[in-house]
Formats: sequence, structure tokens, C-alpha cells
Amino acid sequence: MTSVIPPLAAVRVFEAAARHQSFTKAADELGMTQAAVSYQIKVLEERVGGALFLRRPRQVELTELGHALAPSINQAFELLRSAFSSIREDKQGTLVISALQTFSAQWLVRHLGRFQLEHPGIAVRLMSADQMVDFAREEVDIGIRSGEGVWPGLKAHLLVPATFTPMLSPELAASIGGVNEPADLLKLPFIDASDPWWVQWFEAAGVTEHDLDTRPKSRLGAQTLEANAAMACHGVAILTPNFYQAEVEAGRLMQPFDLLCKDGKRGYWMVYPEARRNTPKVRAFREWILREVELTGLASTPVA
Repeated sequence: MTSVIPPLAAVRVFEAAARHQSFTKAADELGMTQAAVSYQIKVLEERVGGALFLRRPRQVELTELGHALAPSINQAFELLRSAFSSIREDKQGTLVISALQTFSAQWLVRHLGRFQLEHPGIAVRLMSADQMVDFAREEVDIGIRSGEGVWPGLKAHLLVPATFTPMLSPELAASIGGVNEPADLLKLPFIDASDPWWVQWFEAAGVTEHDLDTRPKSRLGAQTLEANAAMACHGVAILTPNFYQAEVEAGRLMQPFDLLCKDGKRGYWMVYPEARRNTPKVRAFREWILREVELTGLASTPVA
């Protein structure tokens, strides 16, 4: 009787090609030629009785059948990776966290010591980067990402919603006699006037005439850097105030208006592969951080 399971070599190639949406990248990852990848995909397509990819010039796309198959195959390989990974580490091991620069600088490093006090057997390695980590290729246990919370194969927990409002240094506000109404902000330089949050906030504030399109389009690349520029009196920044409560309390930043806007479903999320949800170190960090964001008010809306 013919085995129901197709050749594992072909399944492994499909998992990589589906994840990358590219035969070329799958070949690079697996150390194969692109022709060999195409052959293995063809073998699998013959076994399942239908096309798994649409071959287009310079790219491939999953068919409906491919989309139906990919999540289960990815999860199965993630279970295998997790099983072999657990062999290489002890029960607690090292927890590797890849977190966005702003979240790392403005909240995580200020609270991570509490996690280590609660779990002295878990060593923590923090990688601060704004690029999305590939859990299948990098030895990372948990990621902190910005988005809408939907990443195939990953479990996501919302930590803080993406709310935003203008913030600036009290000294800069005093330089124009104070910021008393939203239109007063237009008298000051902006940090990254091209940020779409500005247009949304001004519309919500009832300011329909502004000069955002004519202002310099400089970018600093991370919200925490924009906040530092604002504290240095270089301009007004549009920020997520949840991250800057300490700076407001210290008088380095001010939130001139209570008006907060929300960026749809976007927010900062903790993510990890579904297959690792019960790993002791992942479970320990998940329980700690969800409790900590509530205790510290990170998940709540601050009042100016």
C-alpha cells in the first residue's frame, strides 16, 4: 500500500518555498539548486494531485491548494524544530527575545529585571532590532512586533495599542508663549512631518488647514529617537504616550492635549511560534509580561 505521507524531502522543500514565497530563497536556505527545488515541488504536486504554486515571471505564489496546506506543514516543521531545539538546552535554558527598538528602550529594559528576579534560572538575551525575525531560521524564542497581530503560524498577544498624540519639550512650548490650541503646533518645527499619524491627529483635532506637505521629510527611523529629539527641543514629535510617562513626570516631555488617536488595530504584540507555546521559558515570560503591562499601566491610556 502506498504511503499517505509524501516524500519528506519534497515536503521540506515545500515548507521553505511557501514560507519565502520564492524557489530561489528556498534553494539558498536548503543548500540546493533552484532546479532541484522545482523538481521536489513537482513531485509533491503529483502526489497531492494539484498545483501548489502559480509560476509567474521572477516569482511564485501559493495556489488555493498551497494556501490550505502551508499552515499545517509549517506548524509540523516548527514542532520538529522545537523538539530538536529542546534536546540542545536544559529545561530552562536561555530565553532569546527580539524586540523593536522603541519597545526595548522605553519599557522592556526598565522592567526586565523583575522577570529575572522571578525566574533566576532563565538567562535572558535581548536583541533590539526593528526587522522581523524569522523564527524558522534564527534562534529566537519570542518577538515583540508592531502590526495588527496576524502572522501565520505565530501566536500573538497584544501588549499596548498604537495610540498617538503630539508631544514636545516644555521649553519648546514656552518659546511661543505656550501651546494652547492644536493650531499652535504649526508654529513649531515637526519631527518627521511625513508620518501619516500627523494628518490623522490634526483631522481629529479639527485642524483642516496645515502645511505638512511642505515641511522637511526627515526620518529618524525609530520612535524612541524622535522622542529624544523632541526632548532636545528640535521639534514636536507624534508619539505613543504610553511609553513616555517617566519623561512626562520628569518634565522632559509634555502632552499638550488629551486627544489621542488610534492606528486601527495596530499595536505592539508579543509573538512566538504556536508549537512553542508550552515551552517552560516561553510560558514563564508570557505570563510575566502580560501581568507586568497591566500592573505598570502600559496597556492603559495615559492622561495628560
